[in-house]
Amino acid sequence: MKMNTFQLSKRIQSVLLFVLGATALTGCEDTSYLDIDAADRPPLSAYISFVNARPVNAGISFWTFTDKITPTPVAINQASEYYPTVFGSVQINITEGNNTSYKASYQFGNSATFSATGRPNGPIATFYHTVVAARTSKNNADSLILFYDDLKAPDAGKAKLRFVNLSPGAGTLNVLKDKTPLFTNVAYGRAANSSLSGETLSAWSLGPFQSVDPGSYPLNFTNATNGNTTGSTSTITLEAGKIYTVFTNGLLQGTPEFGVKVIEHPVK
Repeated sequence: MKMNTFQLSKRIQSVLLFVLGATALTGCEDTSYLDIDAADRPPLSAYISFVNARPVNAGISFWTFTDKITPTPVAINQASEYYPTVFGSVQINITEGNNTSYKASYQFGNSATFSATGRPNGPIATFYHTVVAARTSKNNADSLILFYDDLKAPDAGKAKLRFVNLSPGAGTLNVLKDKTPLFTNVAYGRAANSSLSGETLSAWSLGPFQSVDPGSYPLNFTNATNGNTTGSTSTITLEAGKIYTVFTNGLLQGTPEFGVKVIEHPVK
């Protein structure tokens, strides 16, 4: 029986709640936590790392509603640590430099479905996320993108890698290791192998990591529509046991120039 998108989203939420409950109970016989007064229990939080991927050489601050989360501005092509934040339906905003007016604002979690227009259903309590400040595909406005981060340790002898296309105007990209395809048909603003609709949908499918061999990766990029080479070769090095996000940034024509940034995530 096929499920509509709303039913699937509700099922995902139910599964997530079940997993969290099962994790808390597995292998634990101690029920003393039941005697703790509710006021003494630590508050639940979502955890978010904030990335400034705009092709603008200016630091930005990230806010949830009216609370500034990043203590100092995040520089261009840099990522913050993971900060505890509110979860559920959350408005995330950015300000530039010392300005207090919002450059971009988005209410994550106010949609009943995961979709290209509704975006993810907001940060999830106890989970890890990345929120990226980027430009729209035509480079005419600021935008915000949320990904779910599966920070479980890689398989033995492997690394975990995620690729995100964040270079405005580059179009849909193929990523090759030398001449061997690594990721294909990655649309702007999306992570490779992500799914926004259909029966494959899950929270992790919106920001999936792929298991890869460690080593040196000379990355080449081609336009998935016409096959033309995009930008220059960028070589990255991946270590076993570590988790990485690689994203393209900058402009094919203009400054800052097209490039690649590597972010290393903590293993949780």
